[in-house]
Amino acid sequence: MSGETAWQLRMFNKSLKKKMRYGVLKKHLGTIGADEKCLLVTCGDNNGAMNHYLRELGGKWSFADLEDTCVAEMSELLGQEVQFLPDDNLGFDDASFDRVITIDVHEHLDDCEPFSREVGRIAKPNAQVICTVPNGDEDKIAVKIKNAVGMSPKEYGHSRVGLTIAEMQDILRQSKVEPTVTSTFSRFFTEMLELTINFLYVKVLAKRSKAEVEEGQIAPATKDQIKSVEKTYKMYSLIFPIYWLISRLDALLFFTEGYVVVVEGRRIPA
Repeated sequence: MSGETAWQLRMFNKSLKKKMRYGVLKKHLGTIGADEKCLLVTCGDNNGAMNHYLRELGGKWSFADLEDTCVAEMSELLGQEVQFLPDDNLGFDDASFDRVITIDVHEHLDDCEPFSREVGRIAKPNAQVICTVPNGDEDKIAVKIKNAVGMSPKEYGHSRVGLTIAEMQDILRQSKVEPTVTSTFSRFFTEMLELTINFLYVKVLAKRSKAEVEEGQIAPATKDQIKSVEKTYKMYSLIFPIYWLISRLDALLFFTEGYVVVVEGRRIPA
């Protein structure tokens, strides 16, 4: 890429949770060898910016998405094909990857087992597997607030609130991946800030958008969609520093589980 910064990267730099997620994943990944084969799988809520920044960490990356909404624009940004694949057939050979990362996929699926089985199949023996999902604890305050204001899992395109650490660990074990490390991020203050953004887009801006917005989209995901909310996005960019400062209050809640769960494991050798 040259010249003006791609709109996807500009959006990433104004995102609270995506930047947090990148920082957490970077810590889990550690140093990536130049010849290590890595795969990132996403499910619709991705414009390619995360792919771009993870690829910069090193290794040889492949990318797949379980929805086709953004695949073309993601591929253009990356200068590399992002494959549109079904959850029950990821299309790669057995034991293909040294690292497999899935970002917020499982909560979209009615049945997680076929997808998780595929993750285990394509991971090499002892490969690192990292999965992020929304925290499935429905007793958490922000979850109750979201439901109360009409932002149920359905509005996010999810089949469920998410998965708890224990549930995600069980799913990985069934896929022959032994969990080794867990973490969480995004606590109450960040969740409430993100809720205001998502609520405004889903309940107001998406309905006025000249570009088609599919059910389950909580933020602009294509160039046409971002153009349709250009004025509002410019206003958000101006107040983003305030949002960022408020989100720092999450540090006061260090003793609580975050609203995003990260489970890392290793593929059990046959």
